[in-house]
Amino acid sequence: MSILKKTFESHYQIHEDKSSLPGHLVHLLEEAKQALLNAHAPYSQFNVGAAILLDSGKIIWGSNQENMAYPSGLCAERVAFFAVGAQYPKQRIVAVAISVKADHFLVDQPLAPCGGCRQAMLEFELKQEEDITIVMQGESGEIAVVESVKTLLPFYFLEDRLKS
Repeated sequence: MSILKKTFESHYQIHEDKSSLPGHLVHLLEEAKQALLNAHAPYSQFNVGAAILLDSGKIIWGSNQENMAYPSGLCAERVAFFAVGAQYPKQRIVAVAISVKADHFLVDQPLAPCGGCRQAMLEFELKQEEDITIVMQGESGEIAVVESVKTLLPFYFLEDRLKS
């Protein structure tokens, strides 16, 4: 029996600050930082904001919304993406920016979405048949830019993989 060994590679950019980002991504990241102010995170005290840029130029916000009947809450990314699906189903998502802020410690590095959010985001990317740029930053520090959700979720779940 032979074993085939494969490797995943993830390519992303790290920007020391926003001065090297394109203007529309700087603006989107600022919108994500505003969106996190609407987070309802009394239990985790970890606030997340997401801002989605549509091809029309419209920006849609999402923030994490916790619930004491855990896990009934929802992450910022899914709040924003599902709002797009419900309100702007014909528009294409160009990019999403994600920002995080904790109440009791400094987040000074980019943090990626959870696995559930990655799969939900991928659904939109596959549906529109075009990559979605992801920009991530903590309260301060470096900014990570990923060109596709597939980069964050290499073994993504696809319907055709369920069929024999």
